[in-house]
Amino acid sequence: MKFTKDEFAKYIDHSALKPLFGEKDIIRMADEALVWKFAALSVNPVYTEIAARELRGEDIHVNPCIAFPFGAISPELKALITEKCVKKGATEIDMVANIGAIREEKWDFVKKDIEGVVKAAKEREVKVIIETAYLTDELKKKASVVVADAGAAFVKTSTGYAPAGATIHDIKLMYAAVGDRIKVKAAGGIRHFEDAIVLIEHGASRIASSSSIQLMKEGGFS
Repeated sequence: MKFTKDEFAKYIDHSALKPLFGEKDIIRMADEALVWKFAALSVNPVYTEIAARELRGEDIHVNPCIAFPFGAISPELKALITEKCVKKGATEIDMVANIGAIREEKWDFVKKDIEGVVKAAKEREVKVIIETAYLTDELKKKASVVVADAGAAFVKTSTGYAPAGATIHDIKLMYAAVGDRIKVKAAGGIRHFEDAIVLIEHGASRIASSSSIQLMKEGGFS
């Protein structure tokens, strides 16, 4: 699979989600996103307004991640945070699903949790992390279908904080589960260009990484 620099960059969500990051780090990573023309800059919700200011007028999404990294807040609070982020300039939304509810197969609750964020996002694309490292294959498939049923645009593998991240096996599994209904986003431990390419070849439409620039340089892009 061959890409131009600009084509490959638009697969990448530049991840600025480390807990030690402050305003200066967000500005620095927004500058990096501008240089490389990534698809999005992913930030914790508190930095949405700063990211939106730095990326205003550019073809780069401001992508706050709701309930990161554990997903363990109420559906009402997730929806409220999403609403606030939209008002502050979010143009895409990531969210962490309620992982415990997925493991207990409380599908009505899981769907409601996602639907609230989708509604609050006001037609902005929502990407839902199901944290595959904690799920059986059957739960990964069921959760992916529920994400699609809830109206999200993407189902996403991982936060990067679980014991494992994106794998070819999980991307293939999730892609097969949702078909053409929604897209699949790979995240967690993607540090090399060849790894990203293989995940794309097996169904990933977006790649999240804090090693985005390394991916670009390993691909021969400058």
